[in-house]
Amino acid sequence: MSNDFMSSDLTPELARHRDQIRKYAEDYGLDFFETVFEMVDYEQINSLAALGGFPVRYPHWRFGMEYDQLSKGYAWGLQKIYEMVINTDPSYAYLMKSNSVADQKIVMAHVYGHVDFFKNNYWFSKTNRKMLDAMANHAVRIRAHMDRYGQDTVESFIDKCLSIEGLIDPFQSYVGVKRPTEEREVDREPGKIKTDRQYMDKFINPPEFLEEQRNRMREEAKKAKRNPATPMKDVLAFLLENAPLADWEHDVLGMIRDEAYYFSPQGQTKIMNEGWASYWHSKIMTQKALKDSEIVDFADHHAGVMAMAPGQINPYKIGLELFRDIEDRWNRGKFGKDYDDCDDMVLKARWDKKLDLGRSKIFEVRRVCNDITFIDEYLTEEFVERLKMYTYAFNRRTNQYEIVDRDWTKVREKLLFQLTNRGQPFIYVTDGNFQNKGELLLSHKHQGLDLDVRWSRETMTSLAAIWGRPVNVETEYDGQKKLLTYADGEFTEKFL
Repeated sequence: MSNDFMSSDLTPELARHRDQIRKYAEDYGLDFFETVFEMVDYEQINSLAALGGFPVRYPHWRFGMEYDQLSKGYAWGLQKIYEMVINTDPSYAYLMKSNSVADQKIVMAHVYGHVDFFKNNYWFSKTNRKMLDAMANHAVRIRAHMDRYGQDTVESFIDKCLSIEGLIDPFQSYVGVKRPTEEREVDREPGKIKTDRQYMDKFINPPEFLEEQRNRMREEAKKAKRNPATPMKDVLAFLLENAPLADWEHDVLGMIRDEAYYFSPQGQTKIMNEGWASYWHSKIMTQKALKDSEIVDFADHHAGVMAMAPGQINPYKIGLELFRDIEDRWNRGKFGKDYDDCDDMVLKARWDKKLDLGRSKIFEVRRVCNDITFIDEYLTEEFVERLKMYTYAFNRRTNQYEIVDRDWTKVREKLLFQLTNRGQPFIYVTDGNFQNKGELLLSHKHQGLDLDVRWSRETMTSLAAIWGRPVNVETEYDGQKKLLTYADGEFTEKFL
């Protein structure tokens, strides 16, 4: 990549606005990494977005495809990327050269909110803050593999790895890997015959025979021991440890897994992260940074970002409004047993103990929560009613989506269901030697939704190519256990 891909020089006007907004953010209590703003044009920001925000990634057709989609969306006026920031130390953010000054100020304030979240939210605490260097290193290593083994060969293997990159355990980094302790060898006497005459024991129970039986029992115990000992959610880690991979394949799969874990917290905190950044760009702009001549532009662009179409969830809108709601509730004392037990709706609407704890509370929430705990703990009935949030379903009779339920608890359950495991099925490795044939057995933890057969086939095809032997998945359809098998290019199903 050429050195002039990005210009790190802000104009004097933008540098002045950056310094002012950084000072405003610090005065509000935000704590962020040093942030470097880069000026890019629309082609460069589309390229960066396709690469996940990193200027240097390994070569793969997926990035070109995503760039093509983004470019067409921009050319046809369907989408526009206002800002992009990556979770590194220092953090890098990209500004569109074509944006107005008002837009650049909004983006800078938004970025400082994001970087504060990256630095202080617990779910980002285990990420590699030097991922910019790591990504460049991955690119060099993969290019070296392509030079040695051929681009098509390596790219084809990357395709298979990317198709299963979601089969990780996003919580593993926070609890540590618990390896099963080696079982102590149990003193087992194989059929020893009791005798009252001690001098006859070595004749009745020959030591050579007993030792031979002990060895046989140890071998049987080893064969009976399942690998993994307990169901393992990090399928990629199991493949790295047990699949018959060449050295370069092991290296590539390890890199794909590292990158999957790096991006995982972003999926776990999408609503909170965007809500937090939107809260602070709104606060900084409306209270500190806006000029009178910029108010209309700010209102127009902010409203566009916050728009939420019927039947859809806008993480910017939900996150921003929920942070504001938490701040208001803790300022007025609208929490705790007294408030929850109050049945007087007029009294609850006027409730105000003037505690002024809102600001400290939202900083606490920002520090410890992810999207699931954020929604589960702080989504309230009043909030759901105010934002007119309902559950929808498709009515085949009318051929359109209709409101199914207005119960706020059902709305919360639906949101949590969509957010849990990032909407993906729970898949575990349960046996690496299924039926003693060296086949891989996975289990699907059924939670009300059946596996999509088409996606299952594609995923199992990639798994079988990496594992080198047939792959099986235990799942459930219509309340009945079923085993899906991919072997020798054929996909079969049978009920258990």
